[in-house]
Amino acid sequence: MRVLLSIKPEFASKIFDGTKRYEFRRSIFKNANIKSIVVYASSPTQKVIGEFEIERIINTDVAALWHETKEFSGITEDYFMKYFIGKEEGFAIKIKKVKKYKEPMCIRADFQATPPQSFIYID
Repeated sequence: MRVLLSIKPEFASKIFDGTKRYEFRRSIFKNANIKSIVVYASSPTQKVIGEFEIERIINTDVAALWHETKEFSGITEDYFMKYFIGKEEGFAIKIKKVKKYKEPMCIRADFQATPPQSFIYID
């Protein structure tokens, strides 16, 4: 089983060019058997553009999370702190291996899904 995540196009691009090695989440999927993430680049791209394997998921307080991930976060500290405002803890999905699709896919036609607010489970 995989998870399909909605990710802003600018961050999705950084994942596939290797400059962003962590994907941050305020909350995360509960299924511990998820091994890979399918990336839906949200508006204006609105396409499924690739996937990546999960190396591990870090769950810790926000300050420690930034300290551990900042070098390859792909975002500024200010953006990070604003994203986690009001949260004591956060999640960082460490990206292991990426696979960008040669041709972007349609979420509706190819995955029989609609763009998720956060994530959806897929087979």
